Amino acid sequence: MNKMMKKLYIIIFAIFLSTCEALAIEEITQGTTLTVNDCIELAIKHSPEVQIYKEYIELYNARLGQSKASYFPSIGASGGYDFNNTETKYRTTNNKNFSASVYLNQLIYSFGKVFSQIKMQKFYKIAAQYDYENSILTTTNRVKSAYYGVLAAKANLDIQKANVMVNERQYNRTKAFFDEGLVSKIDLVNQEVYLSDAKISLVNAENIYQNSIVQLNNAMYITNAPEYQIENTETFNFKNNYAEINLINIANTTTKEDGTIEPKDAVLTMQVEKTNILENYKFTKYPYTLEQSIERAYKNRPDLLSMEATKDAVNEALKYTKKEYFPNLTGQVGYNWANNTLYSTNGFNIGAYLSTSNLNIMETKMRIKESKSQLEIAKRNVDLVKQNVYFDVQSAYINMIQLEKNIPLMQTKVKQTLENYELADARYEVGLGNFIELQDAKENYNNAQRDYVQNIYNYNVALTNLQTAMGEK
Repeated sequence: MNKMMKKLYIIIFAIFLSTCEALAIEEITQGTTLTVNDCIELAIKHSPEVQIYKEYIELYNARLGQSKASYFPSIGASGGYDFNNTETKYRTTNNKNFSASVYLNQLIYSFGKVFSQIKMQKFYKIAAQYDYENSILTTTNRVKSAYYGVLAAKANLDIQKANVMVNERQYNRTKAFFDEGLVSKIDLVNQEVYLSDAKISLVNAENIYQNSIVQLNNAMYITNAPEYQIENTETFNFKNNYAEINLINIANTTTKEDGTIEPKDAVLTMQVEKTNILENYKFTKYPYTLEQSIERAYKNRPDLLSMEATKDAVNEALKYTKKEYFPNLTGQVGYNWANNTLYSTNGFNIGAYLSTSNLNIMETKMRIKESKSQLEIAKRNVDLVKQNVYFDVQSAYINMIQLEKNIPLMQTKVKQTLENYELADARYEVGLGNFIELQDAKENYNNAQRDYVQNIYNYNVALTNLQTAMGEK
């Protein structure tokens, strides 16, 4: 019981802290920048599901108070007037009767029934508080997933913007080469196609970004939200930097001693426009093993703790049912007053009584049997949830570790494709490379960036799912 009460105090303190933190942000204002915690707080504030479970806490708290009320005395009072007219052959009589009484009943001893009922309601209240925590946990999961979706869409949007810049630069360069007779018409037409494709991809990326904002607003239960920005998180910390476009004059050419024709003032390879998604990204490996993660889940999962509290409540209900065979010992103090045509009386009374309330031995026996079955069901539910927790954590852990292993590999791939793109750009610039080689290098670089961003998004979602499976926000 002491262990359970400690858990209860921890939950109450956590709820108090979450309430205080929620005061940090009330609503979204135009142009504001939100952190992931801001979005979570707004979601908790606006979530009907969270509010429903919060009311369940109040409901079971009221039931707990009702159970404790049995220790308090009950007061009763009554009063009346009676008129009686009696006629006989010999006489007629009229009697007027006035009466009043007040009394005080106090439960003295219930043979443990009230105590079991109070403990039962306490456990139900604890279960309701864990259900409330679980609703916050699932809400947090939805918000984080949507939040990372916005970050991924924003990173991809920035990649597509840079891609348009690259294709515009290459179009101007190819057109200049064509005007000077250095490349064929097909190269110019192909570059126009690539530029059109890049613009279409940018429009699609903008649409995906806007939809991701809608999904985040939906996760926060906010309609008609003004425009706002979100901050990067520790595990999703891309910085959107671009090398500036340098559209130098490449119309003039020069011939080298070996006969190679190249433009004057050739663009340096390091001036390829790119998103520096690797420059500022910091990656920290997950610190716990699978076994440690499972142990943390057993200690923290609100649904498991709720089921354990429910099992304890059902156990107390069984104890209460078994004690229904015993009577209640009550005491009573009262005052009575009566007045009629002939006389008046008044007086105090005090007494103690042993009583049972409509005890049906067979019915009580069957109720005990029912309570035992409910207790067994509750125990099996605890075992079932515990197994589900194990497999939830195991599956989430495997997915997260796989994506975690991919991150450094995909970082290397982005670096390699960037280097290849820079080399192809330099070769094409001086007439040593062909157009197809350049476009393949550019596409490989863009695809590597998009795949890398998608992997980071998938990793963050997988990490969030693992934290949720462990009962951690």
